[in-house]
Amino acid sequence: MNTSDEHKSHTKRGYTIGFATISSSRYLDHEGARNPSEADDASGAIIIDALHDVGHTVKYSLLPDDISLIREWLEGAVAGPDTDAIITTGGTGLAPGDVTIEAAGPLLEKEIPGFGEIFRRESMDEIGYAAMLTRAIAGIIQGRAVFCMPGSPNAVRLGIGIITSELGHVVEHARGRV
Repeated sequence: MNTSDEHKSHTKRGYTIGFATISSSRYLDHEGARNPSEADDASGAIIIDALHDVGHTVKYSLLPDDISLIREWLEGAVAGPDTDAIITTGGTGLAPGDVTIEAAGPLLEKEIPGFGEIFRRESMDEIGYAAMLTRAIAGIIQGRAVFCMPGSPNAVRLGIGIITSELGHVVEHARGRV
């Protein structure tokens, strides 16, 4: 058994995930939504279903593309004693209003560059060189694993597959248990 497999064998199932869809247009239409179905959020539903399928609990939020509100949400999510990891989708593009990376990036105490690298590499198969426009990041904030990925349904399927395959391993490292 290699070291990675050994570490994974000691991880638990059933983490609590703070999750936010970041979209100003969706927020304007569905402010206060408590789940993806109330927000007409197909990508959010994909993420929550995938996390539930592997035994995790998810706390859903819907946020506008606003740096201060995203940072405030992230800081609150990592402060929650029962939150093991944070996932965001949306707001990662190149448009002026896309600010998720700018909000989360400075809060990361440690970066996990491999997440974005793998995300872009896998995206190449589907979208070719347009993958270079993809902004996906991951890291650690206050002992919590944080993942930020694009919001299209295809990007979400790819990202949540990457995340769920290594989530326990990353959470245990973030908490200093490995």
